[in-house]
Amino acid sequence: MGFDLSRFKRPGNKERRVVGRRGSDAARSGVTSNPSGGHSPLAFLNHWRERIEDARRSGSFADQAGQYASGQTTRDYICNTIGQTASGSFFFLISVVATHFSGTEQAGMFSLAVTIGLLLMFVGNYGVRAYQVSDVSEMQSFNDYQIQRLVTCAGMFLIGFIYCKLRGYQGTMMAICLGVILFRVFDALADVYEGRLQQKDKLYLAGISQTVRYVLAFIVCTIVLVITRNLAWACWAMAIAEGGAMLVFTLPITYFETDRSYPWSKRAVKELFVQCLPVFLALFLYNVLESMPKFAMEGVLAYENQLYYLALNATSQMVLVISGLIFNPQIVRLAKIWAEPTQRRRFDFTVLAMFGVIVLIAGLVALCMSLFGIRIFSIMYGLDFEQYRPLVLVMCAEGGLCATANLFYQIITLLREQQSITKLYLIALVFAVPVAMLLVNFSGLAGAVLANLVIMAILVVLLVYEYLSIRKRLAEKIW
Repeated sequence: MGFDLSRFKRPGNKERRVVGRRGSDAARSGVTSNPSGGHSPLAFLNHWRERIEDARRSGSFADQAGQYASGQTTRDYICNTIGQTASGSFFFLISVVATHFSGTEQAGMFSLAVTIGLLLMFVGNYGVRAYQVSDVSEMQSFNDYQIQRLVTCAGMFLIGFIYCKLRGYQGTMMAICLGVILFRVFDALADVYEGRLQQKDKLYLAGISQTVRYVLAFIVCTIVLVITRNLAWACWAMAIAEGGAMLVFTLPITYFETDRSYPWSKRAVKELFVQCLPVFLALFLYNVLESMPKFAMEGVLAYENQLYYLALNATSQMVLVISGLIFNPQIVRLAKIWAEPTQRRRFDFTVLAMFGVIVLIAGLVALCMSLFGIRIFSIMYGLDFEQYRPLVLVMCAEGGLCATANLFYQIITLLREQQSITKLYLIALVFAVPVAMLLVNFSGLAGAVLANLVIMAILVVLLVYEYLSIRKRLAEKIW
């Protein structure tokens, strides 16, 4: 089977030329053949089943001919937009369904489990995605990335299980948490394959993969929840559906549509852990910072406040997701611009333009929420969100700060100065703990929202200052 990593050989010069031409016809015509076998969904499913069966008979997924072209910028934007939208709205929509079919208390438990699962997913991803897609010269093989990701995902689930035990979760809360964590394990594992597609300039396939995974998981989770009214069972069904979609679609299409990888080596995997450690620590600490108000609410406020916070935070996620839709396809292009010393001014201008776009996006989302978004939230949840109108606007501003922090994290990583990020998050964390605890205890849910805004503002100031210092230092080296 193609899942056997030992089958990947380092190709010689002749083999490299053959592999390098794989899909070259697709690059000229768009697709090597009619990949769907027709226009109907059933025709596509039949065609996909045939590709899987052919790969099974040949004994390797990696030897199958690619059928989709690279360099499809329009498709990249469209499909990545759909995938990011599915990702960003997934847990929000599940929380809406859970509120109607299991009540606000269990929906609040689910909301806290989502926070825990997201924090642990940073352990699984280990900050490798930006490093992987900007590795345009492939200093590490794809097999190295796969092995490294399998290790981190295993560690992720183990840490999650231990955390739940230490927190004393039992019964429904324990089952919900483990189901969400397992879902995030598969999510983190799928990310390395979608990163490979993006690295090979086929981001649109990564977007399609992401959409398939999330849509299938949502449908299965909703059906189980409606039938059983058991949120714990629904969470486990959601995780199983996600894992199935990854195995049946995400993994095969990555092997089909990208070049055969070199063998993995312990040295290279270890190097990935070392090189990405600063970024992992930064991202993990960043999520700790963002999650601090939610953890501060646990034990102080009722679980239903976690549900309200998740709903309000959806406005922040809108800003973050829309920004990602615009910026993620530009990472590889920015890396290529930076690689040309004569293009540094263009690089700086692009970064500044991206920041301006974030401000515009945050303003537009705030306007939309004020005009009709809050009313829509109330209708969807069947709860009164009008009383939280000021908090919604605060969350929009916080979303702009989150998007800005994410932008400068990726830029600093692209400059290969990621070792400087960790200290900034540690500094912000020193302020975050007392700020979150004090504001939550004094003002409840409103204090948690305000604490998030203050924490993100501190982090953005630190990141921007660090970026400017790095650029100044690198400019002095050039001259």
